[in-house]
Amino acid sequence: MNKTHTLRFTLGAMALACLALPAAAAVSAAEAAKLGKELTPAGAERAGNKDGSIPEWKGGTPRGKRKLSDARVDPFAAEKPLFSIDAGNVDKYKAQLSAGQIELLKTRKGYRMDVYPSHRSCGYPDEVNQRTAQNATLAKLSTDGKDNLVTAVGGGFGFPIPQNGAEAVWNHRLRWQGEGRIEHYQTNFINPDGSFYGLAQDQMTWMPFSSTKAKSPEDVGGVQMKILNVAAAPASRVGEVILAHYFLGNRTSDAWMYFPGQRRVRRLPAFDYDNPIPGYENLETADQYPMFAGSLDRYDWKLVGKQELYIPYNSFKFVAKRKLSEVYQGLYPNRDLMRYELHRVWKVEAKVKQGMRHMFATRTFYLDEDTWMLMAADQYDAQGKLWRVMEASIYPAVELGACVSQEFMSWDLTVNRYLAENATQESKPTDWLAGEEGRIDPKRFESDELRRAGER
Repeated sequence: MNKTHTLRFTLGAMALACLALPAAAAVSAAEAAKLGKELTPAGAERAGNKDGSIPEWKGGTPRGKRKLSDARVDPFAAEKPLFSIDAGNVDKYKAQLSAGQIELLKTRKGYRMDVYPSHRSCGYPDEVNQRTAQNATLAKLSTDGKDNLVTAVGGGFGFPIPQNGAEAVWNHRLRWQGEGRIEHYQTNFINPDGSFYGLAQDQMTWMPFSSTKAKSPEDVGGVQMKILNVAAAPASRVGEVILAHYFLGNRTSDAWMYFPGQRRVRRLPAFDYDNPIPGYENLETADQYPMFAGSLDRYDWKLVGKQELYIPYNSFKFVAKRKLSEVYQGLYPNRDLMRYELHRVWKVEAKVKQGMRHMFATRTFYLDEDTWMLMAADQYDAQGKLWRVMEASIYPAVELGACVSQEFMSWDLTVNRYLAENATQESKPTDWLAGEEGRIDPKRFESDELRRAGER
């Protein structure tokens, strides 16, 4: 049996085993005891792969002090690519590529993926690991087919040893990036000819369930995350405000918008599933930001298993401060700035449930095993045709002692455009410690505050 057949058999066996388990199952104490031993505290395999191209996990980047104004130090800046993948050799590496990556390589002239040595630089603070270990035998999802989070403690991953696809996706939703941040970025709308224009935004994100003090979803009012976003440019949109609330339980996301020209606040009728984000030219649905958010109840989630995949990792060069025109060129970001590494990912497939609807009939997600961050996503239409391709980047933020992800891209293949989200390269630095150190006021995230936010 060759390696490809062995991989397919292993993934298939894992998928059948996972499908046989109940949706609400928590793992046994014996299984949970593997965390911090043969498994990392977050649930990844500690060992490297057989040929050494994926190294052993040795703890990740430790937490350290860093001033907000300090430039990030790239510990791998001197490394050179091992090889590049392009349209000419894509078939050689297709086992380690997603369908979306293959599509971009074959159809975007000049598109390439420079592959560097892999470094497992992502870990988490001890208190996050402790809460994750607690959740391994505690956390449960609802058994009503909606896959809501019913039981868990905050400040850690819910399902470090996932038993089904919904649990794996919940780990992405619960990924730990601190308790709240203040960020400044631009969303870039790239046209078919490669030109682009941007929407600059100032955003506060508060994640009450990321606090290690949260004892249950009820302890934070069932709130997972709140976002307050204020448009800073262009002039025609300055002062527009979007407030969004994301929940852990049986409730879809809420959102409100303030329009400065009308001087009024309007509650958005729907801000979940495939509803378009206002002002985004139908290039992004509510549940595509960031990569995936919101309710899981319209899909059946299948945990296919693990595979090795080339993904953007240790993306210091890509997120470094520079002109946006140097980063977003043509129909894809500047290839000289992108760094790909081979890592193990969890593959999850989602299919719309019978009787439900969503513009993406099928979705395939790839979640990094060390962080549970969704790094690549392929979305298909009802005819099974690849529609939107998404890719995120990741790097360790030493001040958190954890990896973070902001910049991500979404290509709409039907209109030959792409969206470059959360582009921070030309903006003020992100304050990742704002929530922990008290620079975020939870009272700001209420609809009554929207008009004041837009007029500040």
